[in-house]
Amino acid sequence: MSTNSAEPGSLLTVTLVKAGRTKIGYPASVVSDDGVRLTVSAPWAADGVRDFGFVRFEPGDVFTEHYWRDRWYAVKEVRAADASLKGWYCDITRPAVVGDGAVVVEDLDLDLWVSADGDTVLRLDEDEFAESGLAESDREAADRAVQALDELELLARLGKFTALID
Repeated sequence: MSTNSAEPGSLLTVTLVKAGRTKIGYPASVVSDDGVRLTVSAPWAADGVRDFGFVRFEPGDVFTEHYWRDRWYAVKEVRAADASLKGWYCDITRPAVVGDGAVVVEDLDLDLWVSADGDTVLRLDEDEFAESGLAESDREAADRAVQALDELELLARLGKFTALID
């Protein structure tokens, strides 16, 4: 895949890969691409409702997703069908690969949730990350993943999280 920029308004396919397998793929519309950060918009792509306890993702939700070619995370702003902000779901990933009508990201299990008011900041799936064996198979990637999660959490707790995507 090449790393050329995607044109605003164009469609591309977002593919999330986990442990060498495609976890989900869905169409998204390019909002902007400066060659480092790609921003796309897509409706909730999974079937039905996913209730995490702290937030529900459901049909009608719209995700504005930010992918970086040089950072180990993706930030997804989540809005309800009425456009009210639910919060931000952050996937810890290898840097995005963009080109040929697609963006591909490798999910490294760790996630962070930041509520719309910024009061709730939750580290997620640390148990899955530990069980993945990444620390043994690719120590550098595991270290980068933990650093990315720490960075996002710190920004959220300092009230500086939205500066990432402004």
